[in-house]
Amino acid sequence: MFTGIIETLGTVKKIVSNNKNLDITIESDITHELKIDQSISHNGVCLTVIEINNKTYTVTAIKETLNKTNLGFLKVNDLVNLERAMKLGNRLDGHIVQGHVDQTAICTSIISQNGSHLFTFEYNSNKNNITIEKGSITVNGVSLTVINSLKNSFTVAIIPYTFEHTVFKSIKKGTLVNLEFDVIGKYVARLMLK
Repeated sequence: MFTGIIETLGTVKKIVSNNKNLDITIESDITHELKIDQSISHNGVCLTVIEINNKTYTVTAIKETLNKTNLGFLKVNDLVNLERAMKLGNRLDGHIVQGHVDQTAICTSIISQNGSHLFTFEYNSNKNNITIEKGSITVNGVSLTVINSLKNSFTVAIIPYTFEHTVFKSIKKGTLVNLEFDVIGKYVARLMLK
């Protein structure tokens, strides 16, 4: 479980195909605190550390993960949002995030507003995922509040701190992002289908 509050950024250093999987090596300022078998959120995707080597660590993204996320589009030197799993007993600053990406979306608009930014994302509504006004959404692992919720799109307002300390500073119109919809909303949507 994660909170969607990004801890730090990592830099992709190496990507190696391993059958239909990808072994992704990341350099990070928290590598020295990691251990093998630890779960880390990468752009909102929960992956397991399989190797640590000085300032870098390696995780594996399996075919299922590559099919549902934007990790297969990563390139060497790309930045990724990183968050370690939450500890019991700490404050929950964001919202409950599982690290299980539901689908991807495309950035369709970025509007600068004197320091803050409005990002709009469009997604395939045929998968029965929903957003609600003032509800929670996770974009590339960042816990955010939805504004302007529509059937297949939503907008989020990004404060300057989040813009500077996450991959939002590198998102452009047309960028593919990972979405994890609010877990409670997913259960409600499922019940409504019955």
